This record gives sequence, structure tokens and C-alpha cells, in this order.
Amino acid sequence: FLSSESLESSESSTSRSSICGTPEHRHSRRTYFKMADDDDHTFEKAEAGASATYPMQAGEIRKGSHLMIKGRPCKCVEVSTSKTGKHGHAKAHIVAIDIFTGKKMEDLCPTSHNLEVPFVKRTEWQVCAADPDSGEVSLMQESGEIKEDLNLPTFVKIGEPTDEDKKVVVDLLAGLDSGKDVFAVVQAACGEEKIVSVKVNG
Repeated sequence: FLSSESLESSESSTSRSSICGTPEHRHSRRTYFKMADDDDHTFEKAEAGASATYPMQAGEIRKGSHLMIKGRPCKCVEVSTSKTGKHGHAKAHIVAIDIFTGKKMEDLCPTSHNLEVPFVKRTEWQVCAADPDSGEVSLMQESGEIKEDLNLPTFVKIGEPTDEDKKVVVDLLAGLDSGKDVFAVVQAACGEEKIVSVKVNG
């Protein structure tokens, strides 16, 4: 026979154990299933990257689709599928261009394999000023928000600027020099940003 005090203590202990234990149990069970299912495990890894990417089967990639190759955000320019191997597993051959550097990238993988696809965002800003010597650019949105952490696209950290980068800079600077309204389209993905095109009004 337990005293009321002992009974309360026992119930309190049971309550604490179940509250603390349940999440651990759920977590371990979830981890087990993620490890047992490769596709889901890939999905969980992709989500862990601050939602910069999401999963898509390689067989669903089309020309114009975005995808990650070797950790870089790319845009598919060509995709073909072929059956190879003893069991005839279909494979996708993907040719893509790095959306920031313009570098050609390739990937070959089973069509059922999950690839990471980056979230790509484009925003339009009015160009207030640009320094062709330092590369510094000052941008502003209609809301009045100022952005000064980007450079002209010809000021690259990796590789060489593309012909498109050079054209963007020429058009941007010419528009400013002529006193026209210049708007820059900024592309963002995976923590990187870049001015990818300009519109000149007036």
C-alpha cells in the first residue's frame, strides 16, 4: 500500500518520464525510417540546408529546370535519358550551366534518383549609382529599401566574367550616364546573389 504522497510522487515521475521520453522515441523512430528509405533521407538532408533546396527525381528534370550539380545551382540546357546496364535502369544525362558563373556542368544518374533543386528568386531594383572602378552598386526598391552589398557582375570572385556579364555592365553604366531610369534584376539562390540583367527606361 502506497501513501498518497508516494502515489503523487510516482505519478509525477511517470508523467515526467513520458513527456521527456516521447519526443526521444519519436525522433529515434523517425531516424530509423529515414535511414531505411534513401529518398526520404535525401529529402531530410536537403531540408536541413535552411530550405535552400528541395528534392526532385532526375527523370522529372527538363530543359530550363534548375538543379544542383556538385553543390552549385545550375539551369538545365539539355537532358536525355538512356537505358544502360544489365538490368536496364534508365539514366538521365543532364547538361547544365551554373546560374552565377556560366560554367558548363554535367551529371549522369538514375532517373529515379533524387536531385536537389535550388529555390531561385529574382527581384527588380532601381540602380541609384554604380562605380566602374570599384564595382560597387547602390540599388533601391519602391519601398525605399537600399541595397549596397552587390558588385557589378564583371567583378567576379571565381573564374572570368561571361559575355553576358560584360553586356549587362555596359548597358547599366550607359543607362546611368544618359540620365535614364535603370533597373537591375537580381537573382538569388543558395546564399548567393548577382545582377543578371538590366532594363533601361526613357
